[in-house]
Amino acid sequence: MFKKKNAQQEISKGIPSLYPRLWRYCLALTSNPERANDLAQSTCLKALEKAEQFEQGTHLDRWMFRIAQRLWINELRSDAVRRGGGLVTIDEIELPDTKNSDQETNLFARQVLMKVMELPEAQRMTVMLVYVEGFSYQEASEILDIPIGTVMSRLATSRQKLASNMKKIKAR
Repeated sequence: MFKKKNAQQEISKGIPSLYPRLWRYCLALTSNPERANDLAQSTCLKALEKAEQFEQGTHLDRWMFRIAQRLWINELRSDAVRRGGGLVTIDEIELPDTKNSDQETNLFARQVLMKVMELPEAQRMTVMLVYVEGFSYQEASEILDIPIGTVMSRLATSRQKLASNMKKIKAR
């Protein structure tokens, strides 16, 4: 009981600073801001409920990203059984500007994000973890529960696709 209470306190203290990153990862998974909100909140609740499974002093972000991924996979399976997906396109998503960058930078970032969101789900999740969230290849492989070679392969394939797509955007 004591261990769970301490873990819950550590999780509770870590959630506020981790939440924007968690939400961004949930958005990459869901492609829908409302579903991202729901998934991020569900992840926080599940983390607090399963606090005894968290090893204090380890990486809370990795643990919670893995919870989010598993919750999302479970939700996709449930949706497939009930009625099918229903994801919205990235064009309909408004991303808040948290850094007050100039309009041109924001436009380019949005174009890049649109291309990232067009990647297959496995590549999209890997790109978000490594390039957006800054996890190492090893950390991403642990979060996604795949071999590190698969992470490297997904990133190489994603880079090629994104580079090709970005050349097309710049040529316009």
